Amino acid sequence: MTGIAPALSVAGLGAPHGFFTRQGGVSSGPYATLNCGLASGDAREAVLENRARAARAIGADPVRLFVLRQVHGVMVMPVGDSPWGPGAGPEADAMVSSRPGAALGIVTADCAPVLLADAEAGVIGAAHAGWRGAVAGVIEATLAAMQSLGAAPARIRAAIGPAIRQPSYEVGPDLRDSVLGNDPRDERFFAPGRREDRWFFDLPGYCAARLTVAGLGSVTTLAADTAADPGRFFSHRRRTLAGGGPIGHQISLIMLPAS
Repeated sequence: MTGIAPALSVAGLGAPHGFFTRQGGVSSGPYATLNCGLASGDAREAVLENRARAARAIGADPVRLFVLRQVHGVMVMPVGDSPWGPGAGPEADAMVSSRPGAALGIVTADCAPVLLADAEAGVIGAAHAGWRGAVAGVIEATLAAMQSLGAAPARIRAAIGPAIRQPSYEVGPDLRDSVLGNDPRDERFFAPGRREDRWFFDLPGYCAARLTVAGLGSVTTLAADTAADPGRFFSHRRRTLAGGGPIGHQISLIMLPAS
């Protein structure tokens, strides 16, 4: 077992960051090994060690790692110098910061983690974009909060990390109706499913399109499919199809470096 958690990165994002896999931690059983979700049934001390490993892997102080209690909404929290305790973060789905040394963490198990940076302005953001939050506008709310700190859309670079990909994400009419009710042109993110009332939804593509429409200078999407890669990622959809049971969560981090 390695003491450094493996991570996927995106060249040119402009800030230390990592989209972490489930490998390189201390958890065992269904949480093996880099489970970073405190809401699971995993041992708290194991999760905190896993989060600390991920923080150190991008050069961050684990004490200055901020992780929310995510609720699939659109609330964005500004992050300053006073960290909240592990598991005591506010209920929200995105964070922004202009404080050097602050590390923003998003935990996922199929939803899209979105990391953002305006290196020139010294502003970073991180968002948890499940389909509900994405449709409701969590991405746009995050960008607005970054702009309030001095970021400019044309300078912001965004990366969408490992998430459930379209071939693995068969959905019903409730999801499709919500997406199309927001904008009928988003029909392009659906492909026919296995049954007449089912479709395959492109969540990362949908998030990328909303970022592009907002005028971002660069949007990159990692190709990893959390549901189709059990060796590297936890997946809520894969767990559901297997009949339920415990599940872990991977983490995605971004830090504003000291000037």
